Amino acid sequence: MMKIEEVKSTTKTQRIAHHSHIKGLGLQEDGTALENASGMVGQQIAREAAGIFVDLVKSKKLAGRALLMAGPPGTGKTAIALAVAQELGSKVPFYPMVGSEVYSAEVKKTEILMENFRRAIGLRIKETKEVWEGEVIDLKTEEKDDQTGYGKVVSAVVITLKTSKGSKTLKLDPSIHENLTREKVAIGDVIYIEANSGNVKRVGRCDIYNSEYDLEAEEYVPLPKGDVHKKKEIVQDVTLHDLDVANAKPQGGHDFVSLMNQLNKKKKTDITDKLRGEINKVVSKYIDQGVAELVPGVLFIDECHMLDIEAFTFLNRALESTLAPIVILATNRGYSQIRGTDIVSPHGLPVDLLDRLLIIRTTPYNLEDIIKILAIRAQTESLKISEEALQDLSQIGNETSLRFAILLLTPANILAQTSGRDEIAKQDIQEVHELFLHAKQSSKVLEQQADKYIS
Repeated sequence: MMKIEEVKSTTKTQRIAHHSHIKGLGLQEDGTALENASGMVGQQIAREAAGIFVDLVKSKKLAGRALLMAGPPGTGKTAIALAVAQELGSKVPFYPMVGSEVYSAEVKKTEILMENFRRAIGLRIKETKEVWEGEVIDLKTEEKDDQTGYGKVVSAVVITLKTSKGSKTLKLDPSIHENLTREKVAIGDVIYIEANSGNVKRVGRCDIYNSEYDLEAEEYVPLPKGDVHKKKEIVQDVTLHDLDVANAKPQGGHDFVSLMNQLNKKKKTDITDKLRGEINKVVSKYIDQGVAELVPGVLFIDECHMLDIEAFTFLNRALESTLAPIVILATNRGYSQIRGTDIVSPHGLPVDLLDRLLIIRTTPYNLEDIIKILAIRAQTESLKISEEALQDLSQIGNETSLRFAILLLTPANILAQTSGRDEIAKQDIQEVHELFLHAKQSSKVLEQQADKYIS
């Protein structure tokens, strides 16, 4: 009998991270939190507060405001922040960073913060452009001898585009060949070509090929309607930082088209406050004219107690700016010293900044929540675990920490596989718990054997 095996693609496989299971805040339509939904367990009050926060962001009533998530380690602060990002969707910028990222020997702290601020501010540009749009049904290149006498070069691109109304064959400039190659355009793809700039955008695969058994998951789109040559409203999403980088060495005019065209040019130069000011003026002007729409995103600063007084002072000023994103801070500190000063303050943050913050508190998980979270993690990592082993691992997590219990899952699975089983049993959990120490156990060993260590 002929043996047939399914060929599995590895290209789309994603590494399972700590928060891969988070799909949203797990709220009902009335804003109340479900006990277990979208990968979120427990922390109902914090999740409901975050839900209100998301609504404010979507209604654009919270720009320039800040939120602080405070709670002990391992209580889901980062998980809630990532759930907020999922709820906001891909069109709203969400930029995560850690407080210690601002310390660099090459770049000023305030420059790193300003750059990240502008990464979190989106701009949605709507332009009506003259385009050629359709499904690619034929694609050929014409070549000629190179003037140097070595080989051949592309002299023209001949492409046939089809819509529901008909098809047209176009002879394009050789410079467009590079754009087609960059977008990986193939026969059967739906594309549009901008008549003025020659920019090519691959929209997706035509849905008539949806029945194909492709190795890779494709985004299928319907066959375009109307004529091949038409006027089309193009919506482009960029961030202010994209515009800063693109216009770091301005060339051409200062109109909006010139500003956008710089995005296609590759260069790396310093971004000055003067340049940012000029871009802000152009952006504000075109927002007033209705050409562009500002999309305030979210800047998430984890371990914010690692920032110093200089960075906190900058945050105070930046939040008052007309072009400011929503800032989410997270910390696990209680009363601690503000970095760069001798002042002890709640959460290690200056009091004047705390006054500006809405504060969400996260609380430690109980045993029941830990059981549910570990079950979700095992499912996410495609691990089988017995009910008895899950109870034992949850008890370990309750006595030590949730993070430690999650870390033991994969080693326990390896032990089970070594023993010829595909399900994690109680003895695997017990054995792996003996092999690896928790931070509390390790510190206890240090106390007992202090004389044997170098201090």
